[in-house]
Amino acid sequence: MNSGEERAPELRTLQQKVEYMVEKTFPGQKISGRVFADLVKERGGSLSHSYFSNILAGKVTQPSEDILKALGLGFGVDWRFFKEESEVVDDVVAGLQFLAKRRTGEISGLAGRGLDEDGLPPELLQFALSLLEDARGRRSTAGGDGSTAHGEPEK
Repeated sequence: MNSGEERAPELRTLQQKVEYMVEKTFPGQKISGRVFADLVKERGGSLSHSYFSNILAGKVTQPSEDILKALGLGFGVDWRFFKEESEVVDDVVAGLQFLAKRRTGEISGLAGRGLDEDGLPPELLQFALSLLEDARGRRSTAGGDGSTAHGEPEK
């Protein structure tokens, strides 16, 4: 089969995603839960070998974010790959809404008022700060208002 005909596997469940990542990350190798748990530990995370084995067996379907982050560390991928599709969609929609408000000027700065006890997720805060930094940089090089000669925001 040539690579042009290769079809992406259906990756809906956590088990399918982890099996896929094992196959792609360790091709031709049989990776034990203990080996994977040690790899996660070396990379600064924590995941028990029995928990990893339970994920592969399909016994774990809704792990905590910490477990997803540990899987991401072990496989060297963004941990959000392992989230349920609906959660990822929610994250993307929230990000797009934020960008739209930023572009229209509804959001010009950040404040921490009105947040729940968890506050802003660190990833969203970092993303928001990077957008603000980019906007500041464009204003200083594009004549002060961050727009191009056509009046459109730079991309």
